[in-house]
Amino acid sequence: MKLSQIKSALKQLETIAFQLPNGELVPTHFHVTEVGKVTKHFIDCGGTVRNEEVVNFQLWNATDYDHRLHPEKLLHIINLSEKTLNIGDLEIEVEYQGQTIEKFGLDFDGTNFLLTSKQTDCLAKDKCGIPVTEPQVGFTYAPISSCCTPGSGCC
Repeated sequence: MKLSQIKSALKQLETIAFQLPNGELVPTHFHVTEVGKVTKHFIDCGGTVRNEEVVNFQLWNATDYDHRLHPEKLLHIINLSEKTLNIGDLEIEVEYQGQTIEKFGLDFDGTNFLLTSKQTDCLAKDKCGIPVTEPQVGFTYAPISSCCTPGSGCC
C-alpha cells in the first residue's frame, strides 16, 4: 500500500484497526510512534548496487488506555511527515513488536489495515548461482468411475 492509499482510506474511517497476519487485531490502545522515510542503499549478492525507499510506520502498544489514535490524527501526522521529511508516494512498511521487531507490508480490506507478511528473496538469482526453476504443474488423477468409461456418454 502506498502513502496516498492510506491517506485516502483514513478519510473514510471513523476508527483505525490494524490486523495481524494471524487474524488478531493490534490492541486498540496502540500508538503510531514513528512515521519516517527509510532509505536502504545496498549491494546484492550479484554485485548490483540498489536503493530502496519506503515509508515506515512504527506501531506501539502503550499502557495509556484512555487515548486512541483517530484517523484524522494519523492523517495529520502523515501530512506533517511528508512536508518535514520530503516523503513521496512510497510503499509503506509497518514495524510492530512481536517476539522481536517485526516488519510487515500493508493492505486495506475496507475496514481494517492488514499487516501482511514480508519475505526475503535473492535479487540476483541469475548471478549468484541459485538455479532458477520453473514452477511445476501438478496433475491429480481421479479414479475412473463407471459413468466415465468409454462409450458411457458422459464425456
